[in-house]
Amino acid sequence: MELSQLDKIYLNHLSNYNRIINQRNHLLKEIYGKESKDKKDMLDVWDMQLVRHGTAIIERRKKFVEEINSIISSIHYNLTGGKESIYISYEPGNGSLPLEKALLKNRERDIRLKSTSVGPHRDDLCFMMEKIDIRKFGSQGQQRTSALSLKLAEIEIVKKEIGDTPILLLDDVLSELDSHRQQYLLDSIHGIQTLITCTGVEEFIKHQFKVNKIFYVKEGSISRVN
Repeated sequence: MELSQLDKIYLNHLSNYNRIINQRNHLLKEIYGKESKDKKDMLDVWDMQLVRHGTAIIERRKKFVEEINSIISSIHYNLTGGKESIYISYEPGNGSLPLEKALLKNRERDIRLKSTSVGPHRDDLCFMMEKIDIRKFGSQGQQRTSALSLKLAEIEIVKKEIGDTPILLLDDVLSELDSHRQQYLLDSIHGIQTLITCTGVEEFIKHQFKVNKIFYVKEGSISRVN
């Protein structure tokens, strides 16, 4: 989503890739249980286009993850008071194989499943804290902190790419953070227009965080506090 907002060429590749995936999956359903050379030849045509757009997506995502890693490590280190380090690894949906070879290797399987099993639509990001996969073994606080570090890193990339600061949306952000993490986060967003939802403003007042406007929501009704 971040790349789609920053890179129009990437967005074009992604739009074409998603369109081709849908058409390829439709063709796989038609091929299943039938011996049709014409339809399998058509699959070759779709795969050629899929590889062209998919490879471009993979390369751009790799570069983007490298950009994030160059920024996120120091943010996360400061956010955790020097207690934790973080590294993001890109997990391509085609594994270690080039996309073309992965599609060919899994073709019969795809026909049986009537769906495309490899490619950028299967990509994932792995958040590593030393040798721990935070997605699977991190606490809720660690997962929340990692997500915040990622958002703060993305803001820096946006500022660098387009010279503008995006609006930050935070939902109940302080509830699972200790006092140090709360303070660092609030210090980090002072110069960023931020919309925060929470169950009370006491924590923000305690941290002497400047609040411009407060809206109170009760039973579906909204009232302005200040």
